[in-house]
Amino acid sequence: MPGMYKFFDHTADVLFVAKGDTLAEVFTQCGLATEETMVDLEGVEPVEQTKILCEEMKLDRLLFDFLDELIFFKDYKQLIFCKFDISIEQRGNKHYLSCIAWGEKLNLARHDPKVDVKAVTMHEFKLEYSEEKKQWKAQVILDI
Repeated sequence: MPGMYKFFDHTADVLFVAKGDTLAEVFTQCGLATEETMVDLEGVEPVEQTKILCEEMKLDRLLFDFLDELIFFKDYKQLIFCKFDISIEQRGNKHYLSCIAWGEKLNLARHDPKVDVKAVTMHEFKLEYSEEKKQWKAQVILDI
């Protein structure tokens, strides 16, 4: 099954669930959902590359940090992304994420801004693997 993400109604924030057959795929889908929350991805061109590196002991914290980095790049560098090439590996007791993100500078006239994501929240944040389905699933709430 190819990766996917889906938005759900939530009281004051944005809730999405993402799925993927691999860890990298579910991280990619979460990245795309986070960006899609902020702008219409159809209008974003992959003209600039940015390298994103994260390391954490727990996989769910690694995902949290990755999504937090995307918000950082939007807030401080005015970069939005439409494509991710992610690799995740474990060395010792740590997990390492290396990502090349493609996108461009935010252009309010062209990118159809939606909402301003302020932060990723730990409330109801989940990353889990289903042995039965052989699939990763993440649940994320974004503070807007």
